[in-house]
Amino acid sequence: MTDVLPHELLSDEFAPPPCELLVMGCGNILRGDDALGPRLIRRLFAEGVPQGVRLVDGGTAGMDVAFQMQGAARVVIVDAAMTGNPPGTLYRVPGEELAELPPASGLHTHSFRWDHALAFGRWLLGPKCPTDVTVLLVEVKDVAPGEDLSPEAMRGLEDVVALLRAEFFPAPEADSVEVTADGYLHLGAELVERYFPSGVVGALRDGEGIYLVPIRSQANGGHLLKQRNARGDRSLLLREIFDRDPVPGPKRVDWDVQRGALAVRFD
Repeated sequence: MTDVLPHELLSDEFAPPPCELLVMGCGNILRGDDALGPRLIRRLFAEGVPQGVRLVDGGTAGMDVAFQMQGAARVVIVDAAMTGNPPGTLYRVPGEELAELPPASGLHTHSFRWDHALAFGRWLLGPKCPTDVTVLLVEVKDVAPGEDLSPEAMRGLEDVVALLRAEFFPAPEADSVEVTADGYLHLGAELVERYFPSGVVGALRDGEGIYLVPIRSQANGGHLLKQRNARGDRSLLLREIFDRDPVPGPKRVDWDVQRGALAVRFD
């Protein structure tokens, strides 16, 4: 009987959705700075990531993290490290170290680290395992049970977030809206579904632009985005906000994470 390789037993029916980038945070959420990886994933989830990015909490998923790598074009694994260097230091593991990983045999979920995840992933996925893998490690200070992240670990986490957004996240397609000649702001259905599922916004003027803030329901006040068609495109009468009509045409918009609002510039 011919030996069957592990990846040949995997069913595509249960495979995770393909993605451009998988970010996996490893660590124990209950052990101080060792929670850095899972805390990073929670932070990114709360702030939002571009389309094509999938987030995995490797601290609680155990060996399932290897299966989660299937279908990812690129993988970034983030974990804590304790080497004796100054806490908060950010390392990028050299490629040659990724080539020499521990054997997949004898692994246990209670001692599952980033190198174990990669070793197990290569064994499980075979040719389906991504080859574009980056490992980022943050030097931490204290992994005592029950402690919160130290200031040094938090600084390292911020450095990882900045690096991911600058170097690894796929560039999102520029969103835009349309100002019509009769003074309406037209928003596409996908944009409304992503940011304003209730169909209600708060509009805040800011110089030659506005911030559109999501509101839970019309009972909380705000402006109702009027439905334009069956597809779900919406419109907002700008005269309710401005004392003049902005110049018609397409306008680029950006999501402002700090304000939790969609910024629309008319200049």
